[in-house]
Amino acid sequence: MAIRRTTVAAENDDLAVLENEARRRGVALAQVLREAVEREAGRLRRNAAPRFGIVRGDGTATDSIARDEHAPARRRGRS
Repeated sequence: MAIRRTTVAAENDDLAVLENEARRRGVALAQVLREAVEREAGRLRRNAAPRFGIVRGDGTATDSIARDEHAPARRRGRS
């Protein structure tokens, strides 16, 4: 899987906890952050609400619904 670089903004106290964990394990902070992102993304995928859409009379989904079905899941209450 390809890795994409990004910038993360976080509270100093939270970063300090992750930096200490990285030091304790002898790995880079980036590794600890990747693992945290992977865990949270997996949780979001598992908890994604099922999607329902409108289908045509022939049983095929409309183009917009077919595209949305492959869009990343969004948290409820956020756009």
